[in-house]
Amino acid sequence: MIAKTFFGFEEILAQELKNLGAQDVEQGIRMVSFRGDKGFMYKANLALRTALKILKPIYHFRATNEESLYKGMGGINWSTFMNANQTFVIDSTIHSDYFKHSQFISQKCKDAIVDQFRNKSGQRPSIDKDFPDLRINVHIDKDQVSVALDTSGTSLHQRGYRTATNIAPINEVLAAGMLLLSGWDGQGDFMDPMCGSGTILAEAAMIACRIPANINRKEFAFEKWRDWDNELFDEIVTSLLKKVREFHYSIIGFDKAPSAVLKAKDNIRNANLEEYITIKEYNFFSSQKQTSGPLHIVFNPPYGERLDIEMERFYKEIGDTLKQNYPGTTAWFITANLEALKFVGLKPSRKIKLFNGSLEARLVKYEMYEGSKRTKFQNTSN
Repeated sequence: MIAKTFFGFEEILAQELKNLGAQDVEQGIRMVSFRGDKGFMYKANLALRTALKILKPIYHFRATNEESLYKGMGGINWSTFMNANQTFVIDSTIHSDYFKHSQFISQKCKDAIVDQFRNKSGQRPSIDKDFPDLRINVHIDKDQVSVALDTSGTSLHQRGYRTATNIAPINEVLAAGMLLLSGWDGQGDFMDPMCGSGTILAEAAMIACRIPANINRKEFAFEKWRDWDNELFDEIVTSLLKKVREFHYSIIGFDKAPSAVLKAKDNIRNANLEEYITIKEYNFFSSQKQTSGPLHIVFNPPYGERLDIEMERFYKEIGDTLKQNYPGTTAWFITANLEALKFVGLKPSRKIKLFNGSLEARLVKYEMYEGSKRTKFQNTSN
């Protein structure tokens, strides 16, 4: 199978797969391939935090023109996967000089499938772009055509808990990946000082408690497949829920917008995470550290893309607030405004290249020591 992900998350997705028990895990670009049985396919969709989709390859062939593409698609016995009275849709991606338009590819592949059914039975399946019984993925790289079944359906970032969003909500998979890259493991206090609709808070709580990422999701594509095993799926859900653990620290979210706080609280309630998360209407720049031990901060400040703020001053205030009011804190945030980073006034100890949608971004880490940095190192060397 193939798990699709964002650029920069390949390594953590590979680790997630190994931790779940996948075999033959291999990293690619924006994807990780692996082996597993049907039960593992269910488990991967339910539990992986940094996967966008799980694809199950079924056929591979060579094509350099529409005729060989049509013939190759016709070489698959489609009645194995669906009936003539069912619906399907084809998603195509192309990196080839032989084929230019993904829509044309999807149309040609559709013709091959429909003609196969019509020739055998006189009946044909129809296209349904919104709620198909079978979602087929066609990937063409040069002259190599890979055909896979989409086991997930809609992207796995759609966890099912977020019904209310703000102007610039962060993708759930991006939020989970940032948290995992930051080393968040639930063994301490956590804070998101600009929490928006609460996505980072929800993902942080699920990681801390080992709650499966997609436990709140309404459906997966494989539930419409002919070999769907409801009993096996229920067993997988039960086994994953047995691994849920208690959380003995605090998870706090601030936002200065009352509307954001209301939305965040709604989403946290939808995710059944209220007992772990406290959300307050508060301006981070007026705040001070509220906990005594180490604090882990991860947040997604505005970039100026869709919000009208004075960037230089804003990023300077982030740095000043962290430096003056948050000793003993590790702070991570993502930004696509690489120019504004210069005004934070702190030296990041790590910078990781990521993409937020189409925007190239950096996930940066700042460490605030108790007292001065020099004192910290003197203490550790004594």
